[in-house]
Order: sequence, then C-alpha cells, then structure tokens
Amino acid sequence: MRIGPSLRAAALTLTAAIGLGLVAVAPAGATADLDRYLDLPLVNRDAASSPGGVHPELPYEADRLRELLDSARQQGVEPVRYAALLSQYWLVDATTKAGIDLRSWNPRAGVTANRDNLIKSYQYYENLQLGHRELRWAGMGGQVGADFGGGLVDFELLGTVYDLPGISEAARTVLGAVRNAAGPQAVAMLPPGLAALAEAGPNITPEDLNYINGMILVMQKNIFSDLMPMHDAYVSEGLPALEEFQAAGLFGPDIMSAWRDVASGDEDRIATGNRALLRREQQWAVSAQWDQVRGYKGSVGEAITYLSGAAGSPSVAGVVPPREFHPIRMPVTLADGRPGLLTLPLPDWNWSVLDSRWDYITSELLPKYQAQVQSNWPALESAMRVPYPVQLESKRPLLNIPQLLIAAARQLTVTPIDQES
Repeated sequence: MRIGPSLRAAALTLTAAIGLGLVAVAPAGATADLDRYLDLPLVNRDAASSPGGVHPELPYEADRLRELLDSARQQGVEPVRYAALLSQYWLVDATTKAGIDLRSWNPRAGVTANRDNLIKSYQYYENLQLGHRELRWAGMGGQVGADFGGGLVDFELLGTVYDLPGISEAARTVLGAVRNAAGPQAVAMLPPGLAALAEAGPNITPEDLNYINGMILVMQKNIFSDLMPMHDAYVSEGLPALEEFQAAGLFGPDIMSAWRDVASGDEDRIATGNRALLRREQQWAVSAQWDQVRGYKGSVGEAITYLSGAAGSPSVAGVVPPREFHPIRMPVTLADGRPGLLTLPLPDWNWSVLDSRWDYITSELLPKYQAQVQSNWPALESAMRVPYPVQLESKRPLLNIPQLLIAAARQLTVTPIDQES
C-alpha cells in the first residue's frame, strides 16, 4: 500500500514530536502488563487490613506506576478501571516525599515501631502548609498531630510501666465527690465514660491498650493515605490531577468542589474548601473506626476514648482543651430542697462521637487555626519550624491523668439556682 504525501507528513510530524518528548509514549512493557493492574479493588484502602499500599499486587516504584498510568491514559482506559493504580502512585509519591517506607508501614506494629512515621507524616503536613498558605487542613493536622502522637506514646507507656489502677482510683475519687455533693442520682447523670473509667481501669490490660493504639494508628494512616495523595497531586500538577481522582471514583463532586475552593485565592472559599476536607477526614476516613474503638469490650473502649478527650490540650493557639469545652454542668437538688447546679471541669462528651467531635473542631480548632493563618502567621510559622520530634515530646498529656482527675474533684462546685432568675 502506498502512503500518500499527507499521511507521510503526519507520520513524520508525530515521530518528531515523540522524539522531542511532546507526546508521552508508554514503554512496551507497561502496555503489556497493564491488564493485570486494571479493575483492582482498593482492598487495603483501610489500613486495618494489612501493611503497605492499597493492593498487594501493585508495584511500589513510582516510575513503574507512572509508566502504567501513562499506558492506561494513552489507551483511553476509563479512569475508574485504573483507580487503584492512580491511588497507589500518588500514595507512593507522598510517602516518598515524607520519607516513609510505604511497603513496611504497618500501624499494627505499635507506637514505638511507628514513631518515625508519625513524626514524618506530621512534619510533611506542616511543610505543605509552610509552602502553600491555602493548605490549612494540612497545617492544622500537623499542629494537632503533636497532641495526637504524644497521647499515643503515653498510652503505650500506660500499658507497660504506669499504673492503670491509679487512674481508676482517681476516677472513683471524682464519683465519690459528686455523690457526696449531690447524691447517687447525680452520679447516674455523669457521662458514661467517666463511670466506665472508674469501672474498667483495673481490668484494662496491655493487650487492650495495644489493640486500641493499633486502631488509632490505623486511623492515622487512613487519613494520610486518603488526603495526602490529594495534597501531593494538587501541589505537583494542580486541579487537573484531582479531576482524574474524581473521574476514577476516588472521591465525589463535593471534594472536587472543595479543592476548587482551596485553589481559588478567595479567603472565604479557601476556608470553605478546607472545612470540607476536614469533614471528609473526620467522617469518611475515621468515624466508623472511632465508633469501633468506643465499643471495644464495653466499658474499656468507653473509658479510654473518654480519657483521650479529658486529657488532651491542643497545640493550636487559643483553643480550649476538650475538658473545658462543654464541661459537666447538671441540675441537682440541694440538701435543703433548693435547685442547684453542679459543675465539674471534665468533658460531658466523648471525643470518639462524631457529632460531639465535630462540634468541638468547628467551634474551637478550625476558626482559631484560620485566625492564626490570617492574622498571626509569623507565630504559626515559628511554631511549625520547631523540629517535629520536639513538638511531639512537648505534648505528653496522659502522664498526669490521676492528678488531673483528682484536681477536677477538688474543683467541683454546687451552687444554688435563683428560681426567680
């Protein structure tokens, strides 16, 4: 068959473009191997399943993953068919930039084994914020990560060298103070986590704490694995890269809209977009697992999730600790029959409950972090430039839990309520 002048010219033009690198051509090996990587389920998108990436058959080499993606794109494969490849590529890229070995990242290995991963994860979050003022979800996550990581270190210590019965005894002191001040009916009105702490303390084993630590580390990896690839794609290739995420079914139009808001340059839209990313973190990524932890062995999970809120003191400037946000305030009847109000400086809510946690985050953490970015950036930048191991070690909330509970019992007050007011 003879090739006409126009076809010959077109072929020469295409050859020249390929030679100049203007058209991406996947290596033959990538094209041949692509089929085995299409339509893979993201079986390890929830890190509770196993260590590593989103599917055990996927490569961990970024160049290899990129070749496979280019091949799929050139062949016109629907993005939903290569969703696992796309997710794995950006997860490998993000973990590499953070200095984490994705293949061996195993939350179930415990806090000591994951300490470097915690530090590197949250340092990466803060670096994203330092380089991109609009990436406020990442910055806030990095700040709060020190509190989170310090708490995990302490939980591991509680299971090895610290006295869990001492915490239980301190909780009983609180219940006794309430009973003495307002009677047994007032004790029954206290948050269930406080009563669970008194009940479960002597029965909590190191194995229980290891399980719960493992679940919390699973949540930490789940958040990173979902949101950090998005952030990495955004700073590397912009909104078109995220549109491919949506086309692949890795998130819906709500998150795509959030990223358009983040990229808009408009302060109100930036705030709205970051809030939507925060909601995805708290609801889509970890809500079911917090419920699972709270339900673990009845009073054991209830006690430990309550304790995590009672002990925490967030790093974000101006944010009140959870124990001061909706503290225990309940009506009681005084000895002389008058109505009274019992106040106790411990939370009347449990951090693991999504609606309660979201109320705290959107009332305290989010607006005060936004204010820091907008009005006090030099102080925030200075805090983020502190080496992350130092940030983590400065936030060790659980070592003084018995003292905190006993102090709360001493600060209990019962005051008369003026019936005419």
